[in-house]
Amino acid sequence: MKRLSLACSLLALLMAPMLMASVGTGQWLKHVPEQDRVRSNPLAHDPDATAAGAKLFHSDCAPCHGADAAGRGSRPMLRSERVRRATDGELEWLLRNGNLAHGMPSWSRLPEVQRWQIVRYLHALPI
Repeated sequence: MKRLSLACSLLALLMAPMLMASVGTGQWLKHVPEQDRVRSNPLAHDPDATAAGAKLFHSDCAPCHGADAAGRGSRPMLRSERVRRATDGELEWLLRNGNLAHGMPSWSRLPEVQRWQIVRYLHALPI
């Protein structure tokens, strides 16, 4: 029994880095429909959208991704080149649909304008 417990613990230790790596790999991008991928952010030129998105991020996203968006535990860092390269439509799709397999809930309950504001904030984050 002790060997089984030790083997399970060792397996968990070996698997943890792979699991954590898969969370931030961007595999969700494969699931974004083309019509969502190419959507333009209606707030792209609104100077107040980034500040509004920052407030929403700190209340809704920071508990998992950290106040500085540097990630927490298995939650990915959002100050990354991958997030920077993602289209506004891809990020809005992820916020709307989530990725429950990796712990990202759907934020479809947020009004669409608020999701677009968060997207503006995410693209404004320094890397």
